[in-house]
Amino acid sequence: MKIFHSINDFQSTQKTILTLGTFDGVHVGHSKILEKVTKNIEKGEYESLVLTFFPHPRMVLQGRSEIKLLNTIAEKIDLLEKTGVQNLVIHPFDESFSRLTAQEFVKNILVDKFHIQKIIIGHDHRFGRNRTANIDDLIGFGKQYGFEVEQISVQEVNAVSISSTKIRRALIEGNMALANEYLGYDYFITGTVIKGGQLGRTIGFPTANLQIQENYKLIPQNGVYIVKSSVNQETVYGMMNIGFNPTVAGERLSIEVHYFEFDTDLYDQKISVSILKRLRPEQKFDSVDLLKKQLEKDKNLALDYIKNL
Repeated sequence: MKIFHSINDFQSTQKTILTLGTFDGVHVGHSKILEKVTKNIEKGEYESLVLTFFPHPRMVLQGRSEIKLLNTIAEKIDLLEKTGVQNLVIHPFDESFSRLTAQEFVKNILVDKFHIQKIIIGHDHRFGRNRTANIDDLIGFGKQYGFEVEQISVQEVNAVSISSTKIRRALIEGNMALANEYLGYDYFITGTVIKGGQLGRTIGFPTANLQIQENYKLIPQNGVYIVKSSVNQETVYGMMNIGFNPTVAGERLSIEVHYFEFDTDLYDQKISVSILKRLRPEQKFDSVDLLKKQLEKDKNLALDYIKNL
């Protein structure tokens, strides 16, 4: 997959079959659209193209928006690459771009820059200044400029209108089953392993403490989770705590992963952690011994769950 970090960076004379959007999460609904984009490519005649944006438009247009995203840019690139799309354009979204009229966007970008042959789009897509244009407008532009518009209906997405907003809500509520069902894969977080307080090691539960650089990445509700990672091409399972470590009066949010039967130095390594299931909320215990006993219970529950995967 070729990656371009601006619309102006894209250079090709071939006609394209494209789709566009923020694609936050690259979820099941997005996958339906992307499958159609890649299946529409005829040998050598057209190129597939995804146009997406960063920052997220809400970050720019709603100054106080504290929207958290399902993917970092690097995570989104990895997910989109797996779909088989040939070209990915990540355009910097700013106020100037947001002021383009629907006509300017279609003529100057889709037609003149991307040589659009066909656009495949979700049933509820809106575009142009103030998002005033809809699918009917796009069909009209298609007739004017000679490109085809294919709309994905709600029914084609398993009769459920899956959205990034619904997935965010599920994660904030700790509902991993629903979030992962809508995503079509296990939600994951990516971070660098740093040194923590070392408490886990003293009670037999050493942890990898994750530092996530991207402050816009959505972290699920505080609690204990069953997780897995791929480390040095080996799949390892474990459990993760997201929270403030109230038993020892922690003050900062921490993300700590304890891997089962795994004792490799991970300091300074970047790892991804896939979240399979939420076991319980974070709790404050009256002593470290009581915390240790609960962790042993959590581990047994996690191991039973992993056996049945």
